[in-house]
Amino acid sequence: MLSRLVLTDFRNHADAVLEPGPGFVVLTGDNGAGKTNVLEAVSLLAPGRGLRRAPLAEMARQGSSGGFGVAAALAAGAFDPGGAGSNSPDVPSPLVDLATGIEPGAPNRRIVRINGAPAAAAALTEWLTVLWLTPAMDRLFVEPAGERRRFLDRLTLALAPAHATHTTRYEAAMRARNRLLAEARDGGRAPDGQWLTALEMQMAEHGAALDAQRRATVAALGEAIAAESEGPFPRAGLSLDNPDGEAADLAAALAASRRRDAAAGRTLAGPHRADLAVSHLDKRQAAALCSTGEQKALLLGLVLAHADLVAARTGRAPVLLLDEVAAHLDPARRAALFERLAGRGQVWLTGTERAPFDAIAAASWYHLRPGTIDGSE
Repeated sequence: MLSRLVLTDFRNHADAVLEPGPGFVVLTGDNGAGKTNVLEAVSLLAPGRGLRRAPLAEMARQGSSGGFGVAAALAAGAFDPGGAGSNSPDVPSPLVDLATGIEPGAPNRRIVRINGAPAAAAALTEWLTVLWLTPAMDRLFVEPAGERRRFLDRLTLALAPAHATHTTRYEAAMRARNRLLAEARDGGRAPDGQWLTALEMQMAEHGAALDAQRRATVAALGEAIAAESEGPFPRAGLSLDNPDGEAADLAAALAASRRRDAAAGRTLAGPHRADLAVSHLDKRQAAALCSTGEQKALLLGLVLAHADLVAARTGRAPVLLLDEVAAHLDPARRAALFERLAGRGQVWLTGTERAPFDAIAAASWYHLRPGTIDGSE
């Protein structure tokens, strides 16, 4: 859990400090007050570009020097997998300080520090798992495959931290291959075959690893969901599909498709084209064909099941960021959501008013006005 969060020149927050307790952390305030900005700051305590996937330079407060900082004190809390209790603030645990941000004049260079020492962003996964659900994700099941693939990669990263390395190296090799093919095509000459072969071998090695990790995540999550009893959130059926089929030898398939890929200007086969197929398990209907309300409930149930799976696998409850989730649920589902989340780690919730959260017995409450955060109650 985060026991302290400090924002410096981040979005609309010039200098904000929150000291939340365990369990629920509720942020209320008018639209534009900066509630989602706080969640975005927390999401930067994990590898990647955060819940908005925005360029780093856009996160610096307008009128500031161009840099920003997000710092947090992390404390271990008790986790009740049965959900009957709550995290205990009395559990003795060491504090870990995490920080990230950019310096003025270097908007594209993200800095990460752990206990004051420079670190790679991937090292954050050793201390904290952050999962989120935002209104922008409501259309996940009808968006292009790339959005679902990115969603699956975040789920996979929470269970297999090495997934980030394989994904990064696969994509770097693919970009280099595409560039080499394009330069040869535009120059009217044959590409460097040895260099292409080396890049294709890298793609095959890292592609096989990331594909295996994705499939392991889909299988584990599918088993966990199938074992759930009937509840207020529909169960999701999951599979990983590839429009090109499965290549037994990706390196050989890439070598055979060089001419086609050069003409297309991109690589047309590989795990970067995979799609996460989701269905309403009980209705046996593709998620994309479900109603808007059913799609949101499916997505929420999927995120909750994944959070439980992460906690069971790692022994560490993830920090959940649920942006504007309560306002779109009926009272029964809202109460069921809060009941399920009780005792399952630190959960950050946002809303324009407090009424939708009345079913929560205890929480750290914050009210936000533009650039200002009132203390917890």
